[in-house]
Amino acid sequence: MGTPATPDTVVLIHGLWMTPRSWEHWIERYEARGLRVLAPGWPGLEVEVEELRADPTPLAKLDAARIVDHLDGIVRGLDRPPIVMGHSFGGAFTLLLLDRGLGAAGVAVDAASVRGIRDLPLSTLRSCAHVLANPFNRGKAVPFSAKRFRYAFGNTLSEEASNAAHERYAVPAAARVLFEGANANLSSSTPFRVDWGKEDRAPLLFTGGGADHVVPAKVSRKMAAKYESSSPAPVEYMEYPAKSHFIVGEPGWEEVADRAIDWALAHATAPRAARAEEAPSAAAPEAT
Repeated sequence: MGTPATPDTVVLIHGLWMTPRSWEHWIERYEARGLRVLAPGWPGLEVEVEELRADPTPLAKLDAARIVDHLDGIVRGLDRPPIVMGHSFGGAFTLLLLDRGLGAAGVAVDAASVRGIRDLPLSTLRSCAHVLANPFNRGKAVPFSAKRFRYAFGNTLSEEASNAAHERYAVPAAARVLFEGANANLSSSTPFRVDWGKEDRAPLLFTGGGADHVVPAKVSRKMAAKYESSSPAPVEYMEYPAKSHFIVGEPGWEEVADRAIDWALAHATAPRAARAEEAPSAAAPEAT
């Protein structure tokens, strides 16, 4: 079997509490390498951070199925399969898109978990408690204070740097999406469901941040291990011990971005027969 054409496009999917602006550094870096980069907003989030803070109505209307279908249409509209990368809930959406047979390779950066992973660490609950503790928040857009942002995203930053990142990037939570994700193992009809044993899934890389409070690294490790034990499709895991959930923007993001794209390009262009023989390990050596 011949070698697939090298992907020329990267699709970057943002996570909860964020917008496409969260990828601004990665966009510039990947474009400098000659890649076409798309960073689509979730439906209704095509406006700037400041506008969403002033009127968060579009966030309140969102649910996971609508978001994934929106992204599906973008990926299918390209002339060749792209590399798909997502952060946090964007990472979970990356898994769902690959499960639909889309993408030449995928990278799930500190991805929110999907159905089948039952680990819900205390730090995750603490990060999201101000939303999940009140069931009446479902269907609302819930603000994220600078103090809460510091615990959830900015815990490896100085208070000044964390506050600056909050001001630059943070928007209210699309609470319905968070509730759907938190309840994925309680609902048989959850949109956060994948076929762990899918054999023709595109190669998939997980990254985990050792200082991540929202999605601790052990969650990413468990997802990678479950994929590896269920399917011959390539999967690998890289851990960054000192990185927080703000891994796409905190100091040192360049290494994460470069290793992600290098891995994706190498695996997307490998012949499928060679991929199946690789038997990659989810227990790959940690990145330093």
